[in-house]
Amino acid sequence: MTGPNDDLGTLRPALSEEELDEVLHEGEQDLQDHLLETVDTPAHLAALLTAARGEEEHPALVAKRLEPGSFLAELTPAERADLESRGRIRDFERGATLFLEGEQPEWVAVLLKGRVKAFSYREQGGEVLLAVRGPGALLGEVAAIDGQPRSASVAALEPVRALAVTADEFMAFLQAHGHVSIIIMRMLRQRWRDADRKRAEFGMFDATGRVAQRLVELAERFGVPHDTRGPGSAARPDGGSVQITLLLSQEELASWVGASREAVSKALRKLREHGWIEIGRRRVIVHDLQALRREAGP
Repeated sequence: MTGPNDDLGTLRPALSEEELDEVLHEGEQDLQDHLLETVDTPAHLAALLTAARGEEEHPALVAKRLEPGSFLAELTPAERADLESRGRIRDFERGATLFLEGEQPEWVAVLLKGRVKAFSYREQGGEVLLAVRGPGALLGEVAAIDGQPRSASVAALEPVRALAVTADEFMAFLQAHGHVSIIIMRMLRQRWRDADRKRAEFGMFDATGRVAQRLVELAERFGVPHDTRGPGSAARPDGGSVQITLLLSQEELASWVGASREAVSKALRKLREHGWIEIGRRRVIVHDLQALRREAGP
């Protein structure tokens, strides 16, 4: 895979992500006619047509999706370009497995689009959901660095696009960019702190409190404004509601908070009765994030 073309950085703001998504569905000749009005150079047009064929996404669209503070978001443009040149793009359907617990670490993944869950299997059966990762996340780096079998499995929660880099190429990348090793150390330190905090939560909060904690996390990371105004209704005084765009099943949520499915169902019903959340078909809307935070504790 070659590095990104320098002309990709010249995309005019007039061509928004929504506009690009729309024209991607047109015929190639129509697409060329449309883009000729907005591009600056022939190379720029060629790069956009490559994106339209699904071979490579425009970096501006990838960057827009990255979670703040994620691995890819912390890299410099030069570091990103070098990493991209060492890997290849892979697409995974919802439910597909990226990594299996116990397998040898042959490659690492950097999420470009979509979200995944990291989980481990219980000895008595079932899953323990360890974390949810979004665009920009680095996956499988610990096993690639220490050469030990993978400590967890990773599966796609929705359609996922990732940059796959072999373990050898990833190690060469780290040797070429010492600054990146510091980024990874900080990232791992934060993950360990989060894990310690979640372990403490099991002894401090009941199922309702732990469910509230995970809903707060999902709303803060994957929430979008939701207009609750309908016929005869008014906007909320606190500035509106938030719809969580990532959908987890009750089984997945239960395995994340360390409770039974029945306990999670009861907790969700309690939060809904308070008016803090709304649960509909394939959606969760948080109406009172501050109340959820209070329920979640300090």
